[in-house]
Amino acid sequence: MVKKFLQKYQVEIILFIGVVLISLISFALGYIVAKMEEKEPLQFEDSNVNLRNFQPVLNSKLKPI
Repeated sequence: MVKKFLQKYQVEIILFIGVVLISLISFALGYIVAKMEEKEPLQFEDSNVNLRNFQPVLNSKLKPI
């Protein structure tokens, strides 16, 4: 029974296995490349800028161009 099934659908089974293998290889390569190009995370630092000096700028309305 299994032998007949394999003989009947041999081409489709090989095609399916090929597509799955190519998909897995593509995913793995993409994952490896992404890990290699991993960038340093952004780091936010406290600044000593006093926002009171910028109140006129913050309250002003932008003019359309």
